[in-house]
Amino acid sequence: MNTPILVCVAWPYANADIHQGNVTGSYLPADIFARYHRLKGNDVLMVSGSDSHGTPVTVKAEEMGKSVDEVFNYYHGRFLRLFQQLGLGYDLFTHTHTENHARVSQDMFLALLNNGYLYKKITPQMYSPTAGKFLPDRYIEGTCPNCGYERARGDQCDNCNTLFESAAQLLNPRSKTDNSTLEMRDTEHFFIDLPKLAHDHIEEWIQEGKAHWKPHVLNFTKNWILDEGLIGRAITRDIAEWGIPVPVPGYEHKTLYVWFEAVIGYFSAAIEWAQTTTTPRGGRSGGTTTRPRQSTSSAKTTSPSTPFFGPPNCGALAHSTAPTPAKRTSTCPMMCPPTSL
Repeated sequence: MNTPILVCVAWPYANADIHQGNVTGSYLPADIFARYHRLKGNDVLMVSGSDSHGTPVTVKAEEMGKSVDEVFNYYHGRFLRLFQQLGLGYDLFTHTHTENHARVSQDMFLALLNNGYLYKKITPQMYSPTAGKFLPDRYIEGTCPNCGYERARGDQCDNCNTLFESAAQLLNPRSKTDNSTLEMRDTEHFFIDLPKLAHDHIEEWIQEGKAHWKPHVLNFTKNWILDEGLIGRAITRDIAEWGIPVPVPGYEHKTLYVWFEAVIGYFSAAIEWAQTTTTPRGGRSGGTTTRPRQSTSSAKTTSPSTPFFGPPNCGALAHSTAPTPAKRTSTCPMMCPPTSL
């Protein structure tokens, strides 16, 4: 029996071009791994997409004087062209601004809520009187209370890797946009109860059989879980213009925090792929296709769904949306003739 292999590749923020370090660090190794298993005849599903909702995207839009939609679509298109030109064999390269991803993320949120793994908490957050709104962490800079680094972000210090529960922990916090002084105001958010979700043996698991992990990843994980201990983390934020709305009455003006919903993208991308293709492609042939099921999400999304690549021998650029499944006649879901890379 063929072994099913799911390859989940890092999601690039749609706010800047991909550079050589990104390719060699994430995308090329994943493609080599996927090709190896296809050659073995295993059923491989390799998925990823553009991370559309991170505040780096909104920050970039403000810097460029463009709408967030324009910036996201511009870089997403460049990712598609680059990956196709490099010959990376994604089964699906989508993005987090699809109706499917919104539905899956909201379903995940509600499942956690209904099973008692979320709680509400009022915390003081940075508010900009000048802008008239709460500022996301990426819009805030200040001095790290741990190492003294003067350009620490509102969620973590890139100099010493200290994570902050709130930007209020920064010294001398200020707006990155206009360098204005901020003030503290209370706001209510949903938190995920990580200690409650932690497995009883997670500490033993982290310390055994991890020689294949990169040292900095292992050290970061041990520091966060063993030394500091798991704490609840906010999974909603005060931003209504861009993102996936919180599916709870009275919280429509808040969105799901990108660190929570973007990771769900691996799951939602696999679902999106399954709505179009019924058989994982292995080393022998491409999959067959069926008509996609229509999502019923009411979440606000504007960009087209299902941008994806064909099999490894597909030589055409990826389309922004899939053609009508009934018209597909080749093994490539993009209707590309067989060619060699």
